[in-house]
Amino acid sequence: MKFPPETDIKRLRKSLDITQSELSKLSGVSQSTIAKLERGNIRGSYGTVTRIFASLQEESRKRSKASQAADLATKRIVGVQDNELVRAATDLMRSAGISQLPVFRGRQHVGSISEMQILARLREGERMETIVGQRVGDIMGEAFPIVNEDTPIEAVTTLLGSSHAVMVGQKGDMIGIITSADLLKML
Repeated sequence: MKFPPETDIKRLRKSLDITQSELSKLSGVSQSTIAKLERGNIRGSYGTVTRIFASLQEESRKRSKASQAADLATKRIVGVQDNELVRAATDLMRSAGISQLPVFRGRQHVGSISEMQILARLREGERMETIVGQRVGDIMGEAFPIVNEDTPIEAVTTLLGSSHAVMVGQKGDMIGIITSADLLKML
C-alpha cells in the first residue's frame, strides 16, 4: 500500500473532520505521536505510519457516498395503516417531523399520504374536520416506488424526481425508505 508523505496526515485528518484524539483511537497510535508527526518533529516507523494511513483510508471509505439504495435508506420506516384516520397520520407526521408517509395494509405498501395532499384538499374547499375524520385509505395517493436494496443511487435519484420517497425492499419486505433529505446527507 502506497501512502502520501507523513506531512499529509494533518491535511487528510482535517479533511475528514476528525481530531487527533479520534485518529488515535482509530489507529491505536498515541495522540502525542500523531501531533509530533503532523508538526514534523519526528519521523514515524513504517508500522506507525501504516496504521495511521490505513485508519484514515478506512474512515474515508466509511464516510464515502453511498452507492446502493440500502446504504442510504433510513431503516426505521414511519408509516400508517390504510384503515387509520387521517388525524393519526397528521399527528404522526407532526411528531416525527416529516411531510409524507407510506401507507400499509398489513405489511404491504399500498399508498402514500402527504401534507401536500391534505393541503390540496383544503384549497379545494374541503373542511379540515371532514378530512381528518376520513380513513387514510380513502384519500391516499399512489404508493412510493419500490427498489431492491442493491439498486444504484443514481436510479433512486431519478425516481425521487417524480416521487416524494422511494421504498427499499428485500424479498417482499420493506426494509427502508429514502427521501430527498437522505440524499442531502451524502453531500
